Amino acid sequence: MSKVKIYSTNTCPICDKTKLLLKKWKIPYEEARVDTDSGALREMLEISHNARTVPQISINGKWIGGFSELTELHMDGDLDELVES
Repeated sequence: MSKVKIYSTNTCPICDKTKLLLKKWKIPYEEARVDTDSGALREMLEISHNARTVPQISINGKWIGGFSELTELHMDGDLDELVES
């Protein structure tokens, strides 16, 4: 199983929606709170090439983008392949 990581904040409704979708799709994930962990913020900025919005998502250490990119991958049928690799 791949390692899905969501960089989020406590006040982000789209972050909550992303986590709910992953649970619905039965995809385990790790959450890194960038509002309370400066190390997580630095990591998010590095992996996402300085993206300033949340959520930001990585799979197996590869940045895929945010909520829109995640749902596009799912709709295109590419998410399962990424998660299973």
